[in-house]
Amino acid sequence: IDHFDTVVRLLSQLNENIRTNALESARVTCNKLLETKIPNEYYLRVLIYPHHILRENPLAAGAGADRMSTGMQKAFGKPLGTAARVKAGQAIMEVRVNTKNIPLAKEALKRATKKLPKSFRLVTQSL
Repeated sequence: IDHFDTVVRLLSQLNENIRTNALESARVTCNKLLETKIPNEYYLRVLIYPHHILRENPLAAGAGADRMSTGMQKAFGKPLGTAARVKAGQAIMEVRVNTKNIPLAKEALKRATKKLPKSFRLVTQSL
């Protein structure tokens, strides 16, 4: 980690929830490009973790459904999956590279944004 001189971060522009599968898909996309072009010359880190449990309160439809469901009266729901809650301006992922590989790191993170919801921006910082 110490021998890289630049870090490129992917920042969220809005408050949002990012599901586990979207986060993993973005990581795989970013890592795949970097691994094929510059193997062992980068450090990729995902900075958020999906702790928030998403739940669904299934409401039954059809004949006789009024006896099965209590509506929203005691709604808790069954777990569907997990998501990471992200605030505006929070970093999602970062790639540490040397100066000559900055364009490739930006391209990898740009491809990762295609797998994520909403809008993001890239920030480059020298270490």
